[in-house]
Amino acid sequence: MISSNDFRTGTSIELDGSVWRVVEFLHVKPGKGSAFVRTKLKNVKGGNTVEKTFRAGETVPQAVIEKTDMQHTYRDGEDLVFMDLGTYEEVRLTAADIGPQVKYIKEEMAVSVVSWNGRILEVELPNAIVLEVTQTDPGVKGDTATGGTKPAILETGAQVMVPLFITIGEKIKVDTRTDTYLGRES
Repeated sequence: MISSNDFRTGTSIELDGSVWRVVEFLHVKPGKGSAFVRTKLKNVKGGNTVEKTFRAGETVPQAVIEKTDMQHTYRDGEDLVFMDLGTYEEVRLTAADIGPQVKYIKEEMAVSVVSWNGRILEVELPNAIVLEVTQTDPGVKGDTATGGTKPAILETGAQVMVPLFITIGEKIKVDTRTDTYLGRES
């Protein structure tokens, strides 16, 4: 159990049979009445957010989540197979288990698999990864770094917007949380 006074950004709690992560919190002590904690919670599995108010000192169950370092080894049909780096056991996950981040997963990539009560909640990728551009429109002479953007398809099939000077075969760094181009990688 955890007290609402101990909430911090990133704290995981159990509510209504699912896991919620504290995104924002604010301790409020009004002039009249008792103090309370106003929070914004994000459902770890579904991704939806909700605002909830707790009385100061109210206890809620803390979610005990486990993070396991794993490596993507290969695809088997629709399944992605991950190997636990500690025990060398294999785990099969579907694209639905992973969510929208599946478009960035490539072979030999290290990820963290988050589970709660034996159920896999999410797969955490590195914040930035380096991928090769496999398809994009050619750049035209005169394109500058401050010019427009164009779509590019990466080696994993993900599509991001890149500057006009990026060509096929270049390696670029991409932010996996916001799907944005961060820069060239040499």
